[in-house]
Amino acid sequence: MKNIENWFIDHKIDEIECLIPDMAGVARGKILPATKFLKGSKARGLRMPEEIFILTVTGRYVQEPETTNPASMDMVLQPDLSTVRRVPWYEEPTAEVICDCCYLDGSPVDIAPREVLKRVLELYRERGWRPVIAPELEFYLVKVNTDPDYALEPPIGRSGRQEAGGQAYGIDAANEFDPIVEDIYDYCEVQEIDIDTLSHESGAAQLEINFNHGDPLALADQVFLFKRTVRQAALRHNVYATFMARPHEDEPGSSMHIHQSVVDAKTGRNLFSTKTGKDTKLLTQHIAGLQRYMSAAMPFLAPNVNSYRRLVPYSDAPTNLHWAVDNRTVGLRVPSSDAGNRRLENRVPGADSNPYLAIAASLACGYLGMTEELKPTAPVEGSAYRYAFTLPQHLNEALSKMNASRAFKQLLGERFVKTYEGVKRYEMEQYSRVISSWEREFLLLNV
Repeated sequence: MKNIENWFIDHKIDEIECLIPDMAGVARGKILPATKFLKGSKARGLRMPEEIFILTVTGRYVQEPETTNPASMDMVLQPDLSTVRRVPWYEEPTAEVICDCCYLDGSPVDIAPREVLKRVLELYRERGWRPVIAPELEFYLVKVNTDPDYALEPPIGRSGRQEAGGQAYGIDAANEFDPIVEDIYDYCEVQEIDIDTLSHESGAAQLEINFNHGDPLALADQVFLFKRTVRQAALRHNVYATFMARPHEDEPGSSMHIHQSVVDAKTGRNLFSTKTGKDTKLLTQHIAGLQRYMSAAMPFLAPNVNSYRRLVPYSDAPTNLHWAVDNRTVGLRVPSSDAGNRRLENRVPGADSNPYLAIAASLACGYLGMTEELKPTAPVEGSAYRYAFTLPQHLNEALSKMNASRAFKQLLGERFVKTYEGVKRYEMEQYSRVISSWEREFLLLNV
């Protein structure tokens, strides 16, 4: 803690934000003076109610009696000091830190998303395995929209015009938003968020940024902070940034592809490839685990009612769990690579997912495949869109699939799964009360 005190002094930090990702990946927490933070950390005085994990994305608490509702008890916040960073968009010197949560007896809060990922990583560690991931995150820039009844529009770029359509990989199209992108890179550099490549995606004003590969927990932290960072950079230019899975009716959705591999914890050798570059049984078992359990994992990879609007044929999104080498129509792609970089790309998760839970669920599926020694289907040739649509097509179906898989629920923790389900079912209930513009357009005078 003394090092943190010195760091605060060196950077003239006045305030610090204590951040906790909730079930939706929304940043909850407290903002307090740096001196109070230091004092509270030493005395276990930083506390919040456990109820933040039954907040829905609308900001309402779950009320259903059958849900495993956390009691109105306090949790102790345990700042992970390795995550302390400066917040670059405030004028006053401010820091941020991601916190873990524990009960008053010192045991971890088992329904906290960051703790769920840590438990999955511990299972790998017990086997002598170390997973490595690299997320690819897509998002849209949109014109400021203060009335949710109106459709979203692309923002005005440097040329003074809106994009009429997508310009996939267009350099000049990406340069339209250089002022925002430059702020994103600057903000990320200050926060030590290790982003790599930028490209323009297929949608109008849709961008993708890739992260360098690394430790899953560290990358989940970075994606969590990155989403907030992008929104702040866009707001500085009077633009919204959105990670909705599909914000536009006639444009493709936004994904969070997860590249994942497993290495030997002692030697660092990639366990998905032999020295001569051939695929290993662990790779095919990992694929098989994703094929068997991904439908159960869908509430974490496609967590919102809007998520399933992205998963439609011929839209750069998968509709089933076939796998292939270097084929972007499948749900599970093995990119061409040398032995050291052999990996699997899970193309199912949406950009709207909680990174801690999406990464945990994806790795959990692969873990079950390796420990159960499952066998995958044969790799497909050509377009996978010609095969049946086998992914869940709405959130209710996904939750039912999750409930039917005992192995998957036990691995993530049954109390956590039940609590998460309660949050999602309450969100669906709130959504079901909404009367859409489509209903008013076609049913008002016709039925």
